[in-house]
Order: sequence, then structure tokens, then C-alpha cells
Amino acid sequence: MKTTRGSGRADTAPEPFRQFVVKVNSRCNLACRYCYMYFAADDGWRRQPVSASPETFRWIARRIAEHAATHQLPAVSVVLHGGEPLLTDPEVLGGFVDLVRAEAPAGCRVRATAQTNGTRLTPDRLRALAAHGIEIGLSLDGGHARHNRLRVDHAGRPAWPAIRRAARLLAEPRHRDSYAGVLCVIDPESDPVEVYQSLLELDPPALDLRLPQGNWTARPPGLDDAGPEDAGPGDTAPGRAGRPTPYADWLIAVFDRWWAADRRRVRIRIFEECLAALLHQPTAGGLFGLHPFSAVVVETDGAIEQIDALKTAYPGAAATGLHVADHAFDAALDHPGVVARQAGAAALAPACRACPLLEVCGGGNYVHRYRAGHGFANPSVYCADLARLIHHVARALRRTVTP
Repeated sequence: MKTTRGSGRADTAPEPFRQFVVKVNSRCNLACRYCYMYFAADDGWRRQPVSASPETFRWIARRIAEHAATHQLPAVSVVLHGGEPLLTDPEVLGGFVDLVRAEAPAGCRVRATAQTNGTRLTPDRLRALAAHGIEIGLSLDGGHARHNRLRVDHAGRPAWPAIRRAARLLAEPRHRDSYAGVLCVIDPESDPVEVYQSLLELDPPALDLRLPQGNWTARPPGLDDAGPEDAGPGDTAPGRAGRPTPYADWLIAVFDRWWAADRRRVRIRIFEECLAALLHQPTAGGLFGLHPFSAVVVETDGAIEQIDALKTAYPGAAATGLHVADHAFDAALDHPGVVARQAGAAALAPACRACPLLEVCGGGNYVHRYRAGHGFANPSVYCADLARLIHHVARALRRTVTP
């Protein structure tokens, strides 16, 4: 196979970027207490322009088109992100997406999504976005006020009433084509079945149940001080106080309800990706399996960065030193951080490479492997949870396919 341009990635060509996360606004009208952007190790957002300029938008569109043409991509995804993207005028967002589509090579489909907290979504804004073919992804933590207690504005006022209005608006049949789905960060202290049922009541087409962004140095809620040397491929992790696998327990409760349903009302990404990896089918990368991750971020000033969840590791962890006005996205493919994320098993810790779950787990999310002083060559901080979830899903799958 083709080797790369001196990047240190051995034997394989780089995987082109297919998802472009564009930070259209660097500020947010909420102050969610677990946010990896504003309550993490990296406070670089303070030095970013509040909004991307028209010139920056033009450069981003040009570079996306250039990348798609270079790699003959049949489709790309553009995610309008922030901060809160709806702090930017929807017509500005629509104009940018129109420009990306106009610049894209013939035959390349551009899917555009705005990932919003929903508080600024109104019928007029939704219609304006829909007119430009922009779908809406809604971020919330459950379908009731008590699930969203950490979603507050800067004065500490609850965001739930506005979020509920947005969810009801998107669920209307006339807006169904604009509803991309719901992103929900897991709270291990919540009742998983109650949260799941409450989300179903909002009638989303898809659910993305997310593990909180964390690592061995900045541990997620519910995980104690056990180090990566304690983590292994079993169903529990030595040294964890209380419940040894709180996130697996939460997810398994939801999986069992979802899997047993006569008609699955919603797609759940984490389960579908796990099933795909178990069945040796392609995965999107970054969650399960060893398929290379293929997303890149552009900040409001035009800086090209790695995925922004890396900001939970240390200041500058996501930086590449590249800028859309001066560099093609291909230059980012040779960045050591991107190379490591695309290196598959070669970039994993010895314990991961020796693990029987390697092909399914893939070492877990790259961000979750970080440990100060030791970099990213560690098992995931969620190692035990992932192992327990995979074993459980595998058993359910065997019961289904075995006569």
C-alpha cells in the first residue's frame, strides 16, 4: 500500500477528512457545568474571535472543496458548531453552506448540520436553516427538566423550557426532514431507562449517547483514582470504588430496552457502532473498531485543529499550527496527532494490542486515553466499561443469530 509523506504513519495512506466541524461562533449562551469547551484544561476559546469572518468562511469553503476534489470524495459532512452556532444569523450560516456546495466538485454531496443547544431555535430560524438544507442536531441530557439541571445560562437560570420548545418544534411532522437527532451526555447518576423513555417521547430520529469527555488525569464523574495500569480487558477494573462499571451499567440498561423492542423507534449510534464492529462491518471510527477517525475542526479565526474534545487533555492539545488561508487540509493529515489517531493498533498501549477485544474496542476514544506525563498510549479511562458493554452486546447478538 501507499506510504505517507514522511509522517511516521507506516504502510498505509492517510484517511481523508470527511467531516468538517466549523466553529462559526466561539461563545455560548449557556454554561453547562460539564462542557469540555469552557470548563476544561484549554481556555483558548477566550482568544478566538466571537464569530468567523466572511473571509474565513470563504477560505473554509475553498479548502473543503479542494480536499474533496483531491480525494474524490462522494460526500462530506459540514457541522456548524460553537459555542452555540445559532448565536450567528441563520442567513449567514445558510450562505456559508451554499458556498460550500457551490465550491464542491461535481458529484460530491454536502450534508450540513447545526449542532445547537436549542435555546435560540424558533420557527423562523428553523425555516431559514431548512431553506439552505441545514439539519438540526439538538444537545440535551434527557427529556425532563430534572435531567437538564446542569444546562443553565450564565446567570444560573435553567435552559430546559427553551430546550423543550425546540424539541417539540423539531418533532412536528412538517419539520421532520430537518431533525438530525439528539446528542445526550450520560449522567451515571440518572435513571437510564427513565432518561431513554423521556428521550423517546421527544421522537428524535437518532440518539447519540455520549460518554463524558475525560481521561486518566481529569476523570469523568463516577470513576475513581485507578490508573491505566489497573485497567484490563475484564468486566471490572480493580481499584474503582462503588460500582466498577457505572457507564456500562447505564448503557446496558438502555440497550436491553432498545434491543428487546418489537420496533426500534430510534437509531442509537453507540449500539449500532458496537454491533457493526462485532460483525466485522465498517464503523465510523473514533468510537468502536480500528477504522481511522476522519474529522477535523476549524476555529473561528481559521485555525485548523484536531477534534476539539482534546481540549480536556492540556492547553494546546488540539492545535496543529495550520490555518485555512495558508494550508490545505491535506497538511493536517501529516500532523503527528492526526497520524496517531489514524494509526490503528500501532498507536495503542501494549495492553490494548494484547486484548482479545482489540478489533471491536479499537482502544476506545483517543481523547479518553490521555494521562499527564504519559501521553495517549494508554487504555481508555472507560476500558472496563467498554469491555463490559461489548461482552453484553455480543451475548445479545449471539442469542439472536444462534438457532
